[in-house]
Amino acid sequence: MKKPFLKSHYEDVVVPELMKTQGYKNRHQVPVIQKVVLNSGVSAASDKNWITEVAGELTKISSQKAVVTKARKSISNFKLRQGMPIGAKVTLRGDRMYDFIYRLLVVALPAIRDFRGVSRKLDSHGNYNIGISDHSIFPEVNVDGNRATIGLDLTIVTSAKTDDEARALLDLMGMPFRKVNPQTTQAA
Repeated sequence: MKKPFLKSHYEDVVVPELMKTQGYKNRHQVPVIQKVVLNSGVSAASDKNWITEVAGELTKISSQKAVVTKARKSISNFKLRQGMPIGAKVTLRGDRMYDFIYRLLVVALPAIRDFRGVSRKLDSHGNYNIGISDHSIFPEVNVDGNRATIGLDLTIVTSAKTDDEARALLDLMGMPFRKVNPQTTQAA
């Protein structure tokens, strides 16, 4: 089987560049993307067919079967009982992960209207989160048969120790971060 483009890009371009710029002495010190998690929450009051549709859409987008998530605790204010289905998720690793990230960067994100880049903010553990409000940006989705658009959360988990290391890794992988505009201050 052919190696995914982004994986070979990581090995051939990203690793040597990060070793040079970050001062790593060994290839194994260079941060790597460990997994990508797609998650979509659904109102507990909605019907079971909708949860099945959401899981089916996540399966189409990720090329891997989605798992239906269930409530851990009962919460009376939300009319939620323990064990009720509340969403779906997919965890991607290996070649499927690299293929998905490539499709996200090259096809899906540029399909967003008035797209100017994604936020530079990471959580304080070297992981990156993106909220996608409309799943129809992915080419695998057929919008004609859907009842409504599905929002989803996308998390890219890296082995980076700091946000700066993770940002450098994702930047070299092709993540379209927004450009930082330096604030120009004028003397009054």
